[in-house]
Amino acid sequence: MSKLDKINKELEKAREKAAEWQAKVRDLEKQKQEEENSMIVQAVRSLKLTPAELAAFLDSPAVTASGQAGPKSQQKEDNAHEA
Repeated sequence: MSKLDKINKELEKAREKAAEWQAKVRDLEKQKQEEENSMIVQAVRSLKLTPAELAAFLDSPAVTASGQAGPKSQQKEDNAHEA
């Protein structure tokens, strides 16, 4: 087996490993997204709002572009109390 053949064989193995890792990254990203979505659903359910109340809340100007409600100073205070 020539040196070039060995390099080609190693290159093919490396490409296969890269494909496996890319698939693993995609799977982990999907799992992460699903868990984040689950956490959001749980948080919204804990508010015990009717669908109409939830829609009104989400449409209110108090919901910032980041998707968090209330002024930032209040959020920092809330986060400090939760820690």
